[in-house]
Amino acid sequence: MKPGNDIDTSQVDGNASPKIKHRMLLALQSMRCSTGKPSSSFENMIASRLQVTEASTLPKIEEPEKFEGRVVVQVIVDEELLNVNHSVHGGCTAMIIDMHMRSCSTMPIYVLGASTSGHGEFGVSQSLNIVYHSPALLGDKLRVVSTTLALGSRALSSRCEVWNVTRHRLVASAVHIKMVPSKPKASESAKL
Repeated sequence: MKPGNDIDTSQVDGNASPKIKHRMLLALQSMRCSTGKPSSSFENMIASRLQVTEASTLPKIEEPEKFEGRVVVQVIVDEELLNVNHSVHGGCTAMIIDMHMRSCSTMPIYVLGASTSGHGEFGVSQSLNIVYHSPALLGDKLRVVSTTLALGSRALSSRCEVWNVTRHRLVASAVHIKMVPSKPKASESAKL
């Protein structure tokens, strides 16, 4: 069986096409098993817990002629995500927000680009600003809501809110600025 043939997009709500949902779920699956077999890296361990529940392109409330990408992901807090104070470690929260190409804050950027232009970008991080509001504890259900702010030809940005569904409070909020790197020229060597 080819990788990705077992992906069920029917579990993801929202108006994004099945093809776009499949690509997002495939990206998460590839992170979980980047070598063809399950990986025990910390990043892969976190990715294995994420469940995408919505992927949509919606009119912006503030500017109805423009659209925004929206992706919702859920995760249950387990012991491996906790710090010594028995709450989710801030580094784990940051990892969920910014996990390479498959991050919660990157998914709406991909969804909007793929839905509107047929080509979704993942980009690379330039800046990630996170504000921590309240702790999340063992067994809490977290709902990560990410939306696009702006998509340009090179600069991409999104906002992300991590909500504690169990305790009805905001855990963290973030703004993520990404960029589409230029392609290196064949004759150019790396410069610092």
